[in-house]
Amino acid sequence: MQEKVMILGGGVIGLATAFELSRRNYDVTVLEKTNCGGQASGAAAGMLAPYSEIGEDPDDFFRLCLDSLRMYKQWQSDVKNVSKMDFEYSESGSLHAVYHDADVLALETRQSWQREWGAETELISGSRLWEMEPTLSKDIKAAMYYPEESHVFAPDYVKALEAACRLNGVNVVDQLEQVTVVDWEQSVTLRAKDGRQFTGDRLIVCSGAWSSELEEVFGVRIPVYPIRGQICAYDVPVNHVKHIVYTSQGYLVPKGNGTLVNGASEDIAGFKTDVTEKGIQRLTNWNKHVFPFLGEMTPFHTWAGLRPATQDGFPLIGKLEAAPHVVFATGHYRNGILLSPITAVAVADLLDEKEAYTPLSSCKPERFT
Repeated sequence: MQEKVMILGGGVIGLATAFELSRRNYDVTVLEKTNCGGQASGAAAGMLAPYSEIGEDPDDFFRLCLDSLRMYKQWQSDVKNVSKMDFEYSESGSLHAVYHDADVLALETRQSWQREWGAETELISGSRLWEMEPTLSKDIKAAMYYPEESHVFAPDYVKALEAACRLNGVNVVDQLEQVTVVDWEQSVTLRAKDGRQFTGDRLIVCSGAWSSELEEVFGVRIPVYPIRGQICAYDVPVNHVKHIVYTSQGYLVPKGNGTLVNGASEDIAGFKTDVTEKGIQRLTNWNKHVFPFLGEMTPFHTWAGLRPATQDGFPLIGKLEAAPHVVFATGHYRNGILLSPITAVAVADLLDEKEAYTPLSSCKPERFT
């Protein structure tokens, strides 16, 4: 008999995990309070850029992100094949731009250790930089070029994941408003606001920014809290910007539909997802120093999403010691899209009792208790 797995949360991590488990012959149900991918997942810029985002040292989190990046080409192809849906996956490469000589030195230090991990990197300056990205500001001193870094169009990726899950037999139940964990110590019982009950053998917690609500249920500290990320977008001709451009202030990502996505300003606002003038100004104040043409433009779209941040920056991925049939996969902060393949595979391996993926030792869900 197939093991029944309940997944609490229908964001990108919950859907990716459901997709992988469905390929391993598990009977999977996804329970979502609103609509799938309606929070951080659908609001993300979709960057797959561990080299640009993680510049300090090659810790376990960097390894997790890098391994997931290198899974993405096959993973996204599998999602497309099963879902029968297309979504943008662009191997655009990225430019991490800096403005001062001291920052160039920092890039060289970063390049040194990243090359030990197989990074294809090149420090670009002078005329070659503007050959690659003609509209970049002439104030930029140099940029590190990462040809491996990519991006997806997050809303379409999440839709395709949901479709792939459904076509693989996953029971996706959304618009539940509230889901309560009734029993978890021996077996798993969940109850929706309308009284419907869902039972299973395993529980995977993928509740994102709302995970801390389960602290009293499981009797462990779950320090996952929401960080509001505000983003804006410009209507820019296709190929006017060719690469992801990353700076110390944020990022700009060109999409195939003629949109240039600019993110993200961050603040602590509880569970509010409203867009503020101050939040968007944080973006418009600096983006014109990357692409001067933006100084003459107004964003045509602004939005916000809640990123599930943890106290130490590492996600929570692993089994509960007191109840190994309960697995956490949450707290991915700003890297949920990037980490969706590796998290899905790691969780499925845990259920299959395969050898644990090594970097997960830093992601134990009970490390704060």
